[in-house]
Amino acid sequence: MAEVALIEAITMALDRAMKDDERVVLLGEDIGANGGVFRATAGLQEKFGEERVMDTPLAETLIAGMSVGMAAEGLRPVCEMQFMGFIYSAVDQIINHAARLRNRTRGRLTCPMVIRAPYGGGIHAPEHHSESTEAIFAHMPGIRVVIPSSPSRAYGLLLAAINDPDPVMFLEPKRVYRLIKQDVEDNGEALPLDTCFVLREGTDITLVSWGASVHETLKAADELEQSGVSAEVIDVATIKPLDMQTILQSVEKTGRCVIIHEAAKTGGVGAEIAAQLAEKGLMFLLAPVQRVTGYDTIMPLYRNEMHYMIDTKRIVDTVKQTMEFV
Repeated sequence: MAEVALIEAITMALDRAMKDDERVVLLGEDIGANGGVFRATAGLQEKFGEERVMDTPLAETLIAGMSVGMAAEGLRPVCEMQFMGFIYSAVDQIINHAARLRNRTRGRLTCPMVIRAPYGGGIHAPEHHSESTEAIFAHMPGIRVVIPSSPSRAYGLLLAAINDPDPVMFLEPKRVYRLIKQDVEDNGEALPLDTCFVLREGTDITLVSWGASVHETLKAADELEQSGVSAEVIDVATIKPLDMQTILQSVEKTGRCVIIHEAAKTGGVGAEIAAQLAEKGLMFLLAPVQRVTGYDTIMPLYRNEMHYMIDTKRIVDTVKQTMEFV
C-alpha cells in the first residue's frame, strides 16, 4: 500500500498492466525517455524497453491509427494524447475505425485500445490545453468514456479500461493529478466500468458530478451540511455508457438533483442526465433539475481562467435555490 497522487496511480496501473499482460504496449509523444508531459510513463521505457513503450512523431492521427491496427491484431495499446485539445485530428481514426470495428466485422475483430488524454482547466495553460469536451465522445456509439476523480479510482478504472475488449476514452482531469494523495494498493484489481460511485450518502438532494468537479462538489456537500442540508454525492466515473439506475435511485430518495460539470453547458453530459431524469424520474422530483457548468465559451487564457472554473459557492447557491423550490 502506497500513498500516491492520481498521476502516480496512473503510472502504477500502467506498470501493473504491462507486467501482467505482454500484449499491453504504450505509445505517444515523448512518453519514452521523457516520461510524458505530465510524467505518467516515467521509468516505463527503461523497465519494459522501446518495443513496448514507443515514442511517436507529433502526429495524433498516426498515434490513433497505429493503435487501431495494433488492437485489431491482438495487442492492447494504450496511447497518450498530450492534451485533449490536440485530439481532434485523431477523431477520424477513433470514431470511424476504432468505434466501428466490432460492428463492421460483425464481431470477428474487436479494438481493445485505450486513449489516455489529460483534460480540463485549472492549471493556467494556454488555448488548446484546457479542453473539457467529453460530450463529443460520449455521443459516439462504440466508445466507452471513463473519467477518474481520485487516485484509487484512476488505478482501478484504468486497469478495467485496458482489459476491456472495446475502445475506451480515458480522460484524466489534470487539475487533480497532484491535488490529493490516497492509499492505493498495487494489487491489480480493476474497478467496475459503467458504474457510478456514491461518495457520500444524503437525504435532501443529489449532487451528480465527475472529474475534477467532484472535489468542489464534495466541499459544497460539507458546507451544506453545516446549514442542515444533507447532500448525496455521486461520481459518475463512466459517462458512456451512463449508469442512470444509481442516479435514479438516489433522486427517488432525495427528490432533488443538481448536476455539476466543468464542460460548457449546451449539449453537455449534464443535459443528457437531466433529460433521462425527466423521462424516467419525473414523478420523483420535488424541484426542477439544475446544472452548474462551465460557460459556452472557449476556456479563457489563464489570467481569466478562475472566472470560468466552477467554485464551491456556485454549487452551494444553486443547491439552496433548489431547496427553496416548493
